[in-house]
Amino acid sequence: MTTAEVASLLDESRVVICATNGLDGWPHLMPLWYVIRDGEIWSWTYARSQKVRNLERDPRATLQIEDGDSYDQLRGVMIEARAELHRESGVVTRLGAELLARYGGGSVTAEIETAVAAQAAKRVALRFVTERTTSWDHRKLPGAY
Repeated sequence: MTTAEVASLLDESRVVICATNGLDGWPHLMPLWYVIRDGEIWSWTYARSQKVRNLERDPRATLQIEDGDSYDQLRGVMIEARAELHRESGVVTRLGAELLARYGGGSVTAEIETAVAAQAAKRVALRFVTERTTSWDHRKLPGAY
C-alpha cells in the first residue's frame, strides 16, 4: 500500500490490535481504540493493565489493523513500534478527550475533558513510535490467488 493508502486505512479503522511481549514469552494481544497524531498511533489504557506491565519491561510492540471480509478483499498494516508511556495527567486527559470525541462522533469539549480527568489518574497514554511498517492489499492482486 502507498503511504496515503496506509494513512487512509488508519483513519477509517476503529480498532488496533496491540501485541506486547509477556513475561512468560507468549505474545499478549489486546484491542485498543486509538487516535492518530502526526502520523503516530496514540492510545490509553489502565496503568495497572498487563500490557503496561509488559511495555515497562520491554517497550517493543507490534500493532495490526486489518480490513476485508473475503480473501480477495483483505488489506492491512502491521507496525513495529516502541511504546512511550506518558503518565502526566494533562497528557492523559487530553488524549482521553480525543478518544471519546473520535468514538463518540463529536469534538473535544470542556465537558468531555472534565469527565475524562476523573479517569486520567488511573490511566496512561501510549505513544507508539513507528520503526517499521508492512502493509498488504489483496484487492491489488491479479485474478488468481
